[in-house]
Amino acid sequence: QSWSRGMSYCLHSESHLDTGPIYVRENGKLHVVNQGAGGVQNVTPKTRPFSLFSRSFSVELCMNREDDRARRQRTDHFIFTYTKEGNLRYSAKSLFSLVLGYISDNVDHIDSLIGFPEQIAEKLFSAAEARQKFTEPVTGLRALQKFTEAYGSLVLCSLCLRNRYLVISEKLEEIKSFRELTCLDLSCCKLGDEHELLEHLTKEALSSVKRLLLKDNSLSDAGLRRLTAPVRVLKKGLENLLVLDLSCNPKITDVGIGYLLSFKKLNCLDISGTGLKDVDAVIKRLQRQIGLVHSKVPLKEFDHSNCKTEGWAEQTVLQWEQAVMEAMKPQDNLRSRAAALRFYGKTRRIEEVVKCTLVEPETKASGNLQFYKEKVQNCHLPLKKEVAGSHELKNNKKRALAEQEKERTSKQKHLCLTVEDWDLLNTY
Repeated sequence: QSWSRGMSYCLHSESHLDTGPIYVRENGKLHVVNQGAGGVQNVTPKTRPFSLFSRSFSVELCMNREDDRARRQRTDHFIFTYTKEGNLRYSAKSLFSLVLGYISDNVDHIDSLIGFPEQIAEKLFSAAEARQKFTEPVTGLRALQKFTEAYGSLVLCSLCLRNRYLVISEKLEEIKSFRELTCLDLSCCKLGDEHELLEHLTKEALSSVKRLLLKDNSLSDAGLRRLTAPVRVLKKGLENLLVLDLSCNPKITDVGIGYLLSFKKLNCLDISGTGLKDVDAVIKRLQRQIGLVHSKVPLKEFDHSNCKTEGWAEQTVLQWEQAVMEAMKPQDNLRSRAAALRFYGKTRRIEEVVKCTLVEPETKASGNLQFYKEKVQNCHLPLKKEVAGSHELKNNKKRALAEQEKERTSKQKHLCLTVEDWDLLNTY
Protein backbone atom coordinates (compact mmCIF):
# COMPACT_ATOMS: atom_id res chain seq x y z
CA GLN A 1 0.00 0.00 0.00
CA SER A 2 2.81 2.36 0.84
CA TRP A 3 4.30 1.69 -2.57
CA SER A 4 1.03 2.42 -4.32
CA ARG A 5 0.60 5.65 -2.37
CA GLY A 6 4.10 6.80 -3.30
CA MET A 7 3.57 5.86 -6.93
CA SER A 8 0.22 7.66 -7.09
CA TYR A 9 1.85 10.71 -5.54
CA CYS A 10 4.53 10.71 -8.19
CA LEU A 11 1.99 10.18 -10.97
CA HIS A 12 -0.52 12.81 -9.89
CA SER A 13 1.92 15.47 -8.54
CA GLU A 14 1.75 18.74 -10.38
CA SER A 15 5.35 19.20 -11.36
CA HIS A 16 6.47 21.19 -14.34
CA LEU A 17 9.98 19.79 -14.29
CA ASP A 18 10.89 16.86 -16.55
CA THR A 19 12.62 14.55 -14.11
CA GLY A 20 12.78 11.62 -16.54
CA PRO A 21 11.60 8.07 -15.87
CA ILE A 22 10.90 6.84 -12.34
CA TYR A 23 12.23 3.42 -11.29
CA VAL A 24 10.74 1.25 -8.53
CA ARG A 25 12.27 -1.97 -7.20
CA GLU A 26 9.85 -4.72 -6.07
CA ASN A 27 10.67 -8.33 -5.24
CA GLY A 28 14.17 -7.94 -6.60
CA LYS A 29 12.97 -6.63 -9.98
CA LEU A 30 13.23 -3.07 -11.35
CA HIS A 31 10.05 -1.53 -12.79
CA VAL A 32 9.74 1.71 -14.72
CA VAL A 33 6.74 3.96 -14.11
CA ASN A 34 5.11 5.40 -17.25
CA GLN A 35 3.63 8.76 -16.29
CA GLY A 36 1.65 9.19 -19.49
CA ALA A 37 -0.26 5.90 -19.32
CA GLY A 38 -0.28 5.71 -15.51
CA GLY A 39 0.91 2.09 -15.49
CA VAL A 40 3.99 0.13 -14.59
CA GLN A 41 6.10 -1.71 -17.15
CA ASN A 42 8.40 -4.60 -16.27
CA VAL A 43 11.12 -3.86 -18.74
CA THR A 44 14.77 -3.18 -18.49
CA PRO A 45 15.46 0.54 -18.36
CA LYS A 46 17.01 2.24 -21.32
CA THR A 47 20.40 3.74 -20.66
CA ARG A 48 20.19 7.41 -21.33
CA PRO A 49 21.86 10.40 -19.68
CA PHE A 50 20.04 11.59 -16.62
CA SER A 51 19.70 15.39 -16.33
CA LEU A 52 19.61 16.76 -12.83
CA PHE A 53 18.36 20.21 -13.89
CA SER A 54 16.12 21.32 -16.69
CA ARG A 55 17.29 23.31 -19.65
CA SER A 56 15.80 26.52 -18.29
CA PHE A 57 17.70 26.23 -14.98
CA SER A 58 20.19 29.09 -14.24
CA VAL A 59 22.71 29.80 -11.49
CA GLU A 60 23.61 33.21 -10.03
CA LEU A 61 27.03 33.55 -8.33
CA CYS A 62 27.00 35.94 -5.36
CA MET A 63 30.01 36.71 -3.14
CA ASN A 64 29.51 37.94 0.41
CA ARG A 65 25.78 37.77 0.03
CA GLU A 66 25.28 38.19 3.75
CA ASP A 67 26.96 41.60 3.55
CA ASP A 68 24.49 44.33 2.69
CA ARG A 69 27.18 46.44 1.08
CA ALA A 70 27.90 43.68 -1.45
CA ARG A 71 24.29 43.84 -2.69
CA ARG A 72 24.58 47.49 -3.51
CA GLN A 73 25.79 48.52 -6.90
CA ARG A 74 29.44 49.50 -6.70
CA THR A 75 30.34 52.85 -8.21
CA ASP A 76 33.99 53.15 -7.18
CA HIS A 77 35.11 51.91 -10.60
CA PHE A 78 33.65 55.00 -12.29
CA ILE A 79 35.05 58.51 -12.62
CA PHE A 80 32.40 61.21 -12.29
CA THR A 81 33.00 64.58 -13.95
CA TYR A 82 30.95 67.55 -15.07
CA THR A 83 30.78 68.95 -18.57
CA LYS A 84 30.85 72.62 -19.47
CA GLU A 85 27.08 72.62 -19.59
CA GLY A 86 26.91 71.29 -16.02
CA ASN A 87 25.80 67.79 -16.91
CA LEU A 88 27.10 64.84 -14.93
CA ARG A 89 29.27 62.50 -16.98
CA TYR A 90 30.93 59.30 -15.87
CA SER A 91 33.60 57.15 -17.45
CA ALA A 92 34.98 53.78 -16.43
CA LYS A 93 38.38 53.59 -14.74
CA SER A 94 41.19 51.79 -16.45
CA LEU A 95 42.00 48.24 -15.49
CA PHE A 96 45.45 49.36 -14.34
CA SER A 97 44.01 51.83 -11.83
CA LEU A 98 41.56 49.24 -10.52
CA VAL A 99 44.29 46.65 -10.03
CA LEU A 100 46.58 49.29 -8.50
CA GLY A 101 43.93 50.23 -5.98
CA TYR A 102 43.25 46.62 -5.06
CA ILE A 103 46.95 45.83 -4.50
CA SER A 104 47.49 49.01 -2.49
CA ASP A 105 44.59 48.02 -0.22
CA ASN A 106 46.35 44.70 0.42
CA VAL A 107 49.95 45.91 0.19
CA ASP A 108 50.93 44.19 3.44
CA HIS A 109 50.30 40.77 1.82
CA ILE A 110 52.96 41.26 -0.87
CA ASP A 111 55.72 38.66 -0.61
CA SER A 112 58.48 40.52 -2.44
CA LEU A 113 59.01 43.41 -4.87
CA ILE A 114 62.54 42.54 -5.95
CA GLY A 115 62.77 42.80 -9.74
CA PHE A 116 59.49 44.69 -10.04
CA PRO A 117 59.62 47.77 -12.34
CA GLU A 118 60.45 50.98 -10.49
CA GLN A 119 57.90 53.12 -12.35
CA ILE A 120 54.97 50.92 -11.35
CA ALA A 121 56.36 50.43 -7.84
CA GLU A 122 56.43 54.20 -7.32
CA LYS A 123 52.77 54.47 -8.30
CA LEU A 124 51.93 51.57 -6.01
CA PHE A 125 53.77 53.25 -3.13
CA SER A 126 51.91 56.52 -3.75
CA ALA A 127 48.56 54.72 -3.83
CA ALA A 128 49.31 52.93 -0.55
CA GLU A 129 50.59 56.18 0.94
CA ALA A 130 47.36 57.98 0.00
CA ARG A 131 45.44 55.28 1.88
CA GLN A 132 47.82 55.77 4.86
CA LYS A 133 48.81 52.12 4.85
CA PHE A 134 52.29 52.88 6.22
CA THR A 135 50.92 54.51 9.36
CA GLU A 136 49.35 51.28 10.63
CA PRO A 137 51.28 49.72 13.54
CA VAL A 138 52.12 46.21 12.26
CA THR A 139 51.01 45.96 8.65
CA GLY A 140 52.57 49.34 7.79
CA LEU A 141 56.02 48.21 8.93
CA ARG A 142 55.77 44.97 6.98
CA ALA A 143 54.72 46.78 3.80
CA LEU A 144 57.42 49.42 4.15
CA GLN A 145 60.11 46.76 4.54
CA LYS A 146 59.11 45.19 1.22
CA PHE A 147 59.70 48.49 -0.57
CA THR A 148 62.98 49.33 1.18
CA GLU A 149 64.42 45.88 0.53
CA ALA A 150 63.75 46.18 -3.19
CA TYR A 151 64.44 49.86 -3.95
CA GLY A 152 66.66 51.20 -1.16
CA SER A 153 67.53 54.84 -1.73
CA LEU A 154 64.55 55.41 -4.04
CA VAL A 155 62.20 55.04 -1.10
CA LEU A 156 64.28 57.51 0.92
CA CYS A 157 67.75 58.88 0.25
CA SER A 158 67.75 61.71 2.82
CA LEU A 159 65.97 61.84 6.18
CA CYS A 160 65.57 64.90 8.40
CA LEU A 161 64.34 64.19 11.94
CA ARG A 162 65.59 67.39 13.52
CA ASN A 163 63.77 68.03 16.82
CA ARG A 164 61.40 65.10 16.16
CA TYR A 165 62.33 62.75 18.97
CA LEU A 166 58.68 61.76 19.44
CA VAL A 167 58.55 60.47 15.87
CA ILE A 168 61.73 58.49 16.54
CA SER A 169 60.28 56.90 19.66
CA GLU A 170 56.98 56.02 18.00
CA LYS A 171 58.31 54.86 14.59
CA LEU A 172 61.74 53.53 15.50
CA GLU A 173 61.37 50.21 13.66
CA GLU A 174 60.07 51.95 10.54
CA ILE A 175 63.03 54.36 10.60
CA LYS A 176 65.45 51.45 10.99
CA SER A 177 63.98 49.82 7.88
CA PHE A 178 65.30 52.58 5.59
CA ARG A 179 68.37 51.51 3.62
CA GLU A 180 71.08 53.32 1.66
CA LEU A 181 70.52 56.72 3.26
CA THR A 182 73.13 59.32 2.29
CA CYS A 183 72.04 62.10 4.68
CA LEU A 184 70.64 61.77 8.20
CA ASP A 185 69.79 64.70 10.47
CA LEU A 186 69.13 63.78 14.13
CA SER A 187 69.85 67.17 15.64
CA CYS A 188 68.20 68.22 18.91
CA CYS A 189 66.73 64.81 19.67
CA LYS A 190 68.47 64.11 23.02
CA LEU A 191 69.12 60.49 22.12
CA GLY A 192 72.04 59.83 24.46
CA ASP A 193 74.79 57.23 24.22
CA GLU A 194 72.64 54.12 24.66
CA HIS A 195 69.90 54.79 22.13
CA GLU A 196 69.04 51.96 19.76
CA LEU A 197 69.10 54.22 16.71
CA LEU A 198 72.75 55.19 17.31
CA GLU A 199 73.64 51.52 17.43
CA HIS A 200 71.78 51.03 14.16
CA LEU A 201 73.98 53.67 12.52
CA THR A 202 76.93 51.27 12.65
CA LYS A 203 75.08 48.56 10.70
CA GLU A 204 75.89 47.71 7.11
CA ALA A 205 72.50 49.00 5.92
CA LEU A 206 73.62 52.59 6.72
CA SER A 207 77.20 52.35 5.52
CA SER A 208 76.21 54.71 2.69
CA VAL A 209 75.64 57.67 5.05
CA LYS A 210 77.84 60.62 4.05
CA ARG A 211 76.28 63.45 6.11
CA LEU A 212 75.45 62.79 9.76
CA LEU A 213 74.20 65.61 12.00
CA LEU A 214 74.13 64.76 15.71
CA LYS A 215 73.90 68.22 17.21
CA ASP A 216 72.61 68.45 20.80
CA ASN A 217 72.07 64.75 21.46
CA SER A 218 73.64 64.41 24.94
CA LEU A 219 76.55 62.41 23.54
CA SER A 220 79.73 61.69 25.46
CA ASP A 221 83.05 59.96 24.82
CA ALA A 222 81.41 56.58 25.42
CA GLY A 223 78.88 57.24 22.65
CA LEU A 224 81.63 58.18 20.18
CA ARG A 225 83.54 55.05 21.11
CA ARG A 226 80.51 52.90 20.31
CA LEU A 227 79.84 54.85 17.12
CA THR A 228 83.37 54.43 15.75
CA ALA A 229 84.19 50.90 16.99
CA PRO A 230 83.33 49.09 13.70
CA VAL A 231 85.34 51.62 11.67
CA ARG A 232 88.39 51.50 13.93
CA VAL A 233 88.59 47.72 14.19
CA LEU A 234 86.72 46.14 11.25
CA LYS A 235 86.91 49.00 8.72
CA LYS A 236 83.11 48.89 8.40
CA GLY A 237 80.21 51.05 9.44
CA LEU A 238 80.42 54.81 8.82
CA GLU A 239 83.63 54.59 6.80
CA ASN A 240 82.18 56.74 3.98
CA LEU A 241 81.29 59.64 6.27
CA LEU A 242 82.13 63.07 4.82
CA VAL A 243 80.29 65.56 7.06
CA LEU A 244 79.85 65.14 10.82
CA ASP A 245 78.17 67.56 13.25
CA LEU A 246 78.80 66.94 16.96
CA SER A 247 78.19 70.46 18.23
CA CYS A 248 76.38 71.26 21.49
CA ASN A 249 77.43 68.01 23.17
CA PRO A 250 79.32 69.28 26.24
CA LYS A 251 80.17 65.78 27.49
CA ILE A 252 82.52 65.15 24.55
CA THR A 253 86.13 65.75 25.62
CA ASP A 254 89.58 65.44 24.07
CA VAL A 255 89.44 61.66 24.48
CA GLY A 256 86.30 61.42 22.35
CA ILE A 257 87.88 63.48 19.57
CA GLY A 258 90.59 60.82 19.34
CA TYR A 259 87.99 58.27 18.23
CA LEU A 260 87.06 60.51 15.27
CA LEU A 261 90.51 60.12 13.74
CA SER A 262 89.37 56.82 12.23
CA PHE A 263 87.14 58.71 9.77
CA LYS A 264 89.78 59.15 7.08
CA LYS A 265 87.33 60.44 4.46
CA LEU A 266 85.94 63.16 6.72
CA ASN A 267 85.85 66.56 4.99
CA CYS A 268 83.85 68.72 7.40
CA LEU A 269 83.61 68.50 11.20
CA ASP A 270 81.80 70.65 13.76
CA ILE A 271 82.71 70.21 17.45
CA SER A 272 81.54 73.59 18.69
CA GLY A 273 80.03 73.59 22.14
CA THR A 274 81.86 70.46 23.31
CA GLY A 275 83.81 70.03 26.55
CA LEU A 276 87.34 70.27 25.14
CA LYS A 277 90.08 71.11 27.61
CA ASP A 278 93.04 71.78 25.31
CA VAL A 279 91.51 73.29 22.19
CA ASP A 280 94.84 74.17 20.54
CA ALA A 281 96.10 70.59 20.91
CA VAL A 282 92.90 69.22 19.35
CA ILE A 283 93.16 71.64 16.40
CA LYS A 284 96.73 70.59 15.72
CA ARG A 285 95.90 66.92 16.08
CA LEU A 286 93.02 67.08 13.59
CA GLN A 287 95.13 68.98 11.10
CA ARG A 288 98.12 66.67 11.45
CA GLN A 289 96.36 63.30 11.32
CA ILE A 290 93.33 63.70 9.03
CA GLY A 291 94.09 67.02 7.33
CA LEU A 292 91.23 69.11 8.76
CA VAL A 293 91.85 72.86 8.96
CA HIS A 294 90.18 75.13 11.49
CA SER A 295 87.73 77.47 9.78
CA LYS A 296 87.53 81.13 10.81
CA VAL A 297 84.02 81.57 9.44
CA PRO A 298 80.92 79.37 9.77
CA LEU A 299 80.64 76.67 7.11
CA LYS A 300 77.54 76.34 5.02
CA GLU A 301 77.51 72.58 5.46
CA PHE A 302 76.26 73.00 9.03
CA ASP A 303 73.36 75.41 8.50
CA HIS A 304 70.92 72.44 8.29
CA SER A 305 69.44 73.66 5.01
CA ASN A 306 70.95 70.98 2.80
CA CYS A 307 69.50 68.03 4.70
CA LYS A 308 65.86 67.44 3.83
CA THR A 309 63.59 64.43 3.63
CA GLU A 310 63.69 63.28 0.02
CA GLY A 311 62.28 60.15 -1.62
CA TRP A 312 59.03 58.27 -2.12
CA ALA A 313 58.36 58.20 1.62
CA GLU A 314 58.52 61.97 2.11
CA GLN A 315 54.79 62.23 2.71
CA THR A 316 54.89 59.12 4.90
CA VAL A 317 57.23 60.83 7.36
CA LEU A 318 54.86 63.81 7.44
CA GLN A 319 51.95 61.46 8.16
CA TRP A 320 53.89 60.00 11.09
CA GLU A 321 54.49 63.47 12.48
CA GLN A 322 50.84 64.44 12.09
CA ALA A 323 49.75 61.26 13.87
CA VAL A 324 52.09 62.03 16.77
CA MET A 325 50.83 65.61 17.00
CA GLU A 326 47.22 64.39 16.99
CA ALA A 327 48.01 62.02 19.85
CA MET A 328 49.58 64.88 21.81
CA LYS A 329 46.53 67.14 21.57
CA PRO A 330 44.89 67.63 24.97
CA GLN A 331 41.51 66.04 25.44
CA ASP A 332 38.41 67.91 26.60
CA ASN A 333 38.77 66.89 30.22
CA LEU A 334 42.40 67.96 30.24
CA ARG A 335 41.49 71.33 28.74
CA SER A 336 38.92 72.00 31.44
CA ARG A 337 41.46 71.02 34.08
CA ALA A 338 44.03 73.40 32.60
CA ALA A 339 41.44 76.20 32.58
CA ALA A 340 40.73 75.54 36.25
CA LEU A 341 44.43 75.71 37.06
CA ARG A 342 44.76 79.04 35.27
CA PHE A 343 41.74 80.36 37.18
CA TYR A 344 43.37 79.54 40.52
CA GLY A 345 46.74 80.87 39.39
CA LYS A 346 48.51 77.52 39.28
CA THR A 347 50.85 76.21 36.60
CA ARG A 348 50.61 72.95 34.72
CA ARG A 349 52.84 70.03 35.58
CA ILE A 350 53.61 69.26 31.96
CA GLU A 351 56.24 71.68 30.76
CA GLU A 352 56.62 72.75 27.17
CA VAL A 353 59.12 71.14 24.84
CA VAL A 354 62.60 72.56 25.23
CA LYS A 355 63.76 74.06 21.96
CA CYS A 356 67.14 73.46 20.45
CA THR A 357 67.86 77.19 20.44
CA LEU A 358 68.63 77.07 24.18
CA VAL A 359 72.01 75.50 23.49
CA GLU A 360 73.06 78.14 21.01
CA PRO A 361 74.63 80.46 23.63
CA GLU A 362 76.90 77.61 24.73
CA THR A 363 78.19 77.32 21.19
CA LYS A 364 78.89 81.03 20.94
CA ALA A 365 80.63 81.05 24.30
CA SER A 366 82.99 78.19 23.44
CA GLY A 367 83.78 79.56 20.00
CA ASN A 368 83.41 78.27 16.47
CA LEU A 369 85.19 74.93 16.11
CA GLN A 370 84.42 73.93 12.55
CA PHE A 371 86.95 72.15 10.35
CA TYR A 372 87.31 71.46 6.64
CA LYS A 373 89.74 70.10 4.09
CA GLU A 374 91.17 72.69 1.75
CA LYS A 375 91.22 70.42 -1.28
CA VAL A 376 87.41 70.13 -1.11
CA GLN A 377 86.09 73.32 -2.70
CA ASN A 378 82.35 72.70 -2.19
CA CYS A 379 82.60 72.06 1.52
CA HIS A 380 83.17 75.57 2.89
CA LEU A 381 82.72 79.22 2.16
CA PRO A 382 85.40 81.10 0.21
CA LEU A 383 88.38 81.83 2.45
CA LYS A 384 91.64 83.67 1.88
CA LYS A 385 94.49 81.30 1.15
CA GLU A 386 98.12 82.12 1.74
CA VAL A 387 101.01 80.58 -0.11
CA ALA A 388 102.99 79.92 3.03
CA GLY A 389 100.05 78.13 4.57
CA SER A 390 99.69 75.81 1.57
CA HIS A 391 103.35 74.78 1.84
CA GLU A 392 102.89 74.09 5.52
CA LEU A 393 99.89 71.94 4.79
CA LYS A 394 101.85 69.83 2.33
CA ASN A 395 104.62 69.33 4.85
CA ASN A 396 102.10 68.54 7.56
CA LYS A 397 100.42 65.93 5.39
CA LYS A 398 103.75 64.21 4.75
CA ARG A 399 104.50 64.24 8.45
CA ALA A 400 101.03 62.99 9.22
CA LEU A 401 101.48 59.98 6.94
CA ALA A 402 104.73 59.08 8.65
CA GLU A 403 103.26 59.56 12.10
CA GLN A 404 100.20 57.51 11.24
CA GLU A 405 102.36 54.50 10.46
CA LYS A 406 104.10 54.86 13.80
CA GLU A 407 100.85 55.28 15.69
CA ARG A 408 99.33 52.22 14.06
CA THR A 409 102.08 50.05 15.45
CA SER A 410 102.45 51.68 18.85
CA LYS A 411 98.92 52.82 19.75
CA GLN A 412 96.79 50.28 17.92
CA LYS A 413 96.40 48.12 20.98
CA HIS A 414 95.30 51.02 23.13
CA LEU A 415 93.03 52.66 20.55
CA CYS A 416 91.44 49.88 18.56
CA LEU A 417 91.87 46.55 20.27
CA THR A 418 90.77 47.22 23.82
CA VAL A 419 88.60 44.75 25.68
CA GLU A 420 85.67 47.19 25.66
CA ASP A 421 85.89 47.51 21.88
CA TRP A 422 85.78 43.76 21.44
CA ASP A 423 82.77 43.59 23.73
CA LEU A 424 81.06 46.16 21.54
CA LEU A 425 81.91 44.31 18.35
CA ASN A 426 80.50 41.09 19.72
CA THR A 427 77.09 42.76 19.88
CA TYR A 428 77.01 43.37 16.09
